[in-house]
Amino acid sequence: MSPQAPERKVIAVDMDEVIADALGEHLNRYNREFANDHTAAITLSDLRGRRLWQVIPAHLHSTLDNYLREDDFFRNLGVMPHAQRVLERLQSRYEIFIASAAMEVPTSFVAKYDWLAEHFPFIPTSHIVFCGDKSILRADYLIDDNPRQLKLFHDTTNPGAVREGILYSSPANLDVTGYRRVDDWLAVEQMFLS
Repeated sequence: MSPQAPERKVIAVDMDEVIADALGEHLNRYNREFANDHTAAITLSDLRGRRLWQVIPAHLHSTLDNYLREDDFFRNLGVMPHAQRVLERLQSRYEIFIASAAMEVPTSFVAKYDWLAEHFPFIPTSHIVFCGDKSILRADYLIDDNPRQLKLFHDTTNPGAVREGILYSSPANLDVTGYRRVDDWLAVEQMFLS
């Protein structure tokens, strides 16, 4: 009888602002529509410690929300630098799942699925999870930019379980503490593959 290989650890990875540049697309659309000679464009540095919703005038919040519902919004997102290469490398040692809180924008399912198929074809469809509350994930690690999701992910019912939320840096979460943090995919690579 041959010894059984040890079970691989599971890493769940968020989509928006972790592998997909949703904030960049939001800024592009907003600035194209509203920045002009009288109004300066909003930049990433303007968002330090704040979400885009906190920076723009309240009467334009519905405009931001409408961008998310446009057919091409999630389909046209840029890929975060090094995400493809590092995730493909991670698959040699870990089981990788993409976990998106897509229930927040249910119209995004098809666009997100198509985007993943184009940019991350090596992730099997069985490893794509569209959910709302990421506490349901059975993973050892969750890499996410949203501290609320990391808090939900932390397993309080099983104190022996090792589940770690890793905060992926974005302008809105730069002042958040209490989680191990990665600033980019090169830092993820260093954390898990060195």
